[in-house]
Amino acid sequence: MKIAIITGGSRGLGKAMAISVAAHGQDVILTYQHNKQDAEAVVAQIEQSGRKAVALQLDVSDSTSFPAFRDAVKQALKQTWNRDTFNFLVNNAGIGIYAPLAEATEQQFDQLVNINLKGPLFLTQILLPLIEDGGRIINISSGLARFSGPGYGIYGALKGSIEVLTRYMATEFGSRHITANVVAPGPIATDFGGGAVRDNAAYNQALASRTALGRVGEAEDIGGVVASLLSDEMHWINGQRIEASGGINL
Repeated sequence: MKIAIITGGSRGLGKAMAISVAAHGQDVILTYQHNKQDAEAVVAQIEQSGRKAVALQLDVSDSTSFPAFRDAVKQALKQTWNRDTFNFLVNNAGIGIYAPLAEATEQQFDQLVNINLKGPLFLTQILLPLIEDGGRIINISSGLARFSGPGYGIYGALKGSIEVLTRYMATEFGSRHITANVVAPGPIATDFGGGAVRDNAAYNQALASRTALGRVGEAEDIGGVVASLLSDEMHWINGQRIEASGGINL
């Protein structure tokens, strides 16, 4: 039995990841920032499928909270699974801010850095001693690291940084046989970015028309990719960027 920690697992992509990972036979620790009720609903859904799950509060923008979160993880592991380690870390929690480069503020920049780059780096660092040898790390990037979406230059640049950071994780953690890969979703119909892809029909169709498979993604599409990367058969994939976009802007 293996355990995955998935940040931002109470809604959107993280929820789909947690449910799909559980469906593939793993137990889950998922995090939420504010909405404990939604997180507990995901836990209940996972438990109904026969797997174990725990929801823990975490603000990935505040690295000073990470030691307390590590201690909460240790406690959950001991109480729920009677063990001291977990197997998989999925750094999913993130935000996007529409901020054209000519207008972006330092506050927006700092917020994006703290959540999308600093958070995943230092959360991985503090949890690394708890990851079993032979474990997996998955970081979440974006199609916007490959192609440009005006107004998302800072976000895209930080996702590009996550892709480079992932290769370094693969290199530096390889002695423990811990792999690190990055999944880069394309446009997804969730509440991300105010739900524009999901709720704006014209925008949705414009993106779909540029996608080889003829539609935008759904959260479950990405959940399945992450679950697959955590399967035993994918142990030899390391340091790679896997774009899950249906083939947009090819």
